Amino acid sequence: MRDVTVLDDDPVAGLQLASLRGTATSPEHFRHHARRLGAMLALRAVADLPAARGTVGSPLGGAPSIGPGRTIVAVPVLRAGLGLLSGVHDVLPTALVGMIGLERDAATLQARRYYFKVPPLDGTWVLVLEPMLATGGSASDAVTALDAEGAEQVTVLAVVATQQGVDRVLTDNPGVRIVTAAIDPGLDEQGYIVPGLGDFGDRLFGTPH
Repeated sequence: MRDVTVLDDDPVAGLQLASLRGTATSPEHFRHHARRLGAMLALRAVADLPAARGTVGSPLGGAPSIGPGRTIVAVPVLRAGLGLLSGVHDVLPTALVGMIGLERDAATLQARRYYFKVPPLDGTWVLVLEPMLATGGSASDAVTALDAEGAEQVTVLAVVATQQGVDRVLTDNPGVRIVTAAIDPGLDEQGYIVPGLGDFGDRLFGTPH
């Protein structure tokens, strides 16, 4: 599917994902692998980003330079999305940052927005950082809010997704892209991705589930 990129053929991304899935991975190492995978997802998301060309002064004279031709805005969905942000900044250090706070109702599995603050988005490329694209409700709500702010291109970065979540996002928001490390078989009765990797936020911050 043109709007979905899965890094399932990338052994380096696969190594990071396997470590994130592993039950023995400590919060410290979980954060480390999330950062690395965040960088890989971000690089794939901007592979066709328009370029801006110029010159830079080197010690021995002027040299041609190339950089992003659009402002990039990273928008982590709180709190789990924060785990990918440092990796995004490793490869896109000029990216601006917005924040969206969403909570999932345990009974309905629907997302409720409690926080929204983003920089001006007109003409920008936005990376929505939503590590677990389960039902797709949270990501879809985030993308809908960002589209209303005038972004040129919106891409959802996920560590693990389900086909249900992918379909929900693309149906609700035509033109959006998704980059993920894996698409897992489905959800359990609590709405968790199976096999997934558990609660990303809890494992990231070491909080009990």
